[in-house]
Amino acid sequence: MAVLLAVACMAATAVVATPIVQTNKTEIIRSVFVLPINPREGCDPFFPNSNRPYQMAVTANQRTGNITSLVLKGFSGSMNHRFVIINNHTFAVGDEGDVITSEGRVHLRCIEIKTNSVVIEVGGQRHELIYSNKF
Repeated sequence: MAVLLAVACMAATAVVATPIVQTNKTEIIRSVFVLPINPREGCDPFFPNSNRPYQMAVTANQRTGNITSLVLKGFSGSMNHRFVIINNHTFAVGDEGDVITSEGRVHLRCIEIKTNSVVIEVGGQRHELIYSNKF
């Protein structure tokens, strides 16, 4: 009887002690920093009398450029992990960087790669570039 009770207790603890399955997927949260354009929008907490943040905001806004000079030149990679080539620069989904155009540098982020186009974000606005093999 005591042996049967001991076996029942072991079985009960074995059911309770199931392993916890952990997934390796971690959502990456991106921090967004907005530079103030004027003193009413904010200031540098360490140097409150400085004009530097407002000068940097003007410089950052000038980098948006003109998207009409962006050209989707092609696709590469497998169907599971695709890349796009925009003005001779390669991007995957989530990548961001500067692209040189005739108008100057344009900072963009690749949002989505579709079958025949790509959705990008330039200056906070989304645009779709459609592939055309006419070069």
